[in-house]
Amino acid sequence: MKKYSIALASKQRRIMVLTGEPSGDVHAGTLVRAMQRIDPHLEICGIGGPCMKAQGVDIFFPIEHLSAMGLTEVIVQFKHIKQAFDSFKSRLRTHPPDLIILIDYPGFNLKAAQYAKQKFDIPIFYYITPKVWAWKESRLKQIKLYVDHAALIFPFEEKLYRRAKILSTYVGNPLMDEYPEHLAKSFYKRSFLTGPSSLNGSYRVESGTDPDPKDSKGPVIGLLPGSRRAEIKNLLDIMLKTALKINSQKKKSRFLISAASNLHSELIDKILSPYHQTGLFEVVQGRPMEIFRRSDLLIAASGTVTLEAALCCLPTIIVYKMTPISHKIAKLLVKVKYAGLANLIAGREVMPELLQNDATPEKISQRAFSMLENLGDHENQLLVVRKLLGAPGASKRAARIALDLVKRPIK
Repeated sequence: MKKYSIALASKQRRIMVLTGEPSGDVHAGTLVRAMQRIDPHLEICGIGGPCMKAQGVDIFFPIEHLSAMGLTEVIVQFKHIKQAFDSFKSRLRTHPPDLIILIDYPGFNLKAAQYAKQKFDIPIFYYITPKVWAWKESRLKQIKLYVDHAALIFPFEEKLYRRAKILSTYVGNPLMDEYPEHLAKSFYKRSFLTGPSSLNGSYRVESGTDPDPKDSKGPVIGLLPGSRRAEIKNLLDIMLKTALKINSQKKKSRFLISAASNLHSELIDKILSPYHQTGLFEVVQGRPMEIFRRSDLLIAASGTVTLEAALCCLPTIIVYKMTPISHKIAKLLVKVKYAGLANLIAGREVMPELLQNDATPEKISQRAFSMLENLGDHENQLLVVRKLLGAPGASKRAARIALDLVKRPIK
């Protein structure tokens, strides 16, 4: 992998970082931290969320209303997206940066790259690039026109960018830093049911931990409905109904609901309110690590979190459901065999997928019953994902490339 040398400027360098959803905010925060370690005097502003803000980034527009997916969802939030773009243009005029870093969110970010390049000729660095391998490969033309360097996080992206003659570097996947091997080993062979007849028996508990008496009662299942409002509306109620079906046969099962951020806590509480009397559910705020630690199985919306689960060898059922119009459009445009990132990387279904009409409480619960009978085999299948993603250090490599693009004269 090519090494990039950094000569630090005597003047403060100004960088703008743009993202539009919680997962991008997490990666942006890590990248900002890596850049600050190279140059502690950077002045950084952007569109982002709490992770960027925690690194001292001047947030001129928050991501709260920008997290949308699918045609109809984007239309509903168009007003907020326009406000964000207007704020971006205003900041370019008043505080033009030396570099713009784009993090995922391609519908917005590619338009931002075009505007910044044509109006101000600012260097553009794209980290967490658009999923052109899944759909809209035509975006490669825009990337070639407006992006100076692309940092790739999946090995299978290299061939596409090389063929399109776009300057790019495979930096590795940032999740390898968030879920290093020693952490994965602590999750692997976590407390789980040991055999076909043990669903009413005891758990094996990870060495060095004190078992909670409740852990001997039954499986713990994480419910992760996604971080976008539309995902939560479409999936959480299905997951809750699935949980009731599982509990009808596994009376001692318990369920942890992921609230990825506090942005949609009220919506989650509203959907959950009819189920509160069951005593089966616990809402867990923030990143999914705590749910990973406590769960034997996940039922999760398709997205980055399923790759995180794979790196922890945590058996997962991938579910997804969107509006009928968005689904029809997706069927025409999406060209990959699998929805789950772990499955795409492995080249086979290491996590079962139940999408759209298959995402029903009946089908999901039946698959859960089957997996709970043999969790060890499902854990073993996920080991290949880590091997295929390569070494950690993606954020550090991306940070060096980004700062190498800054045009401020070096003295």
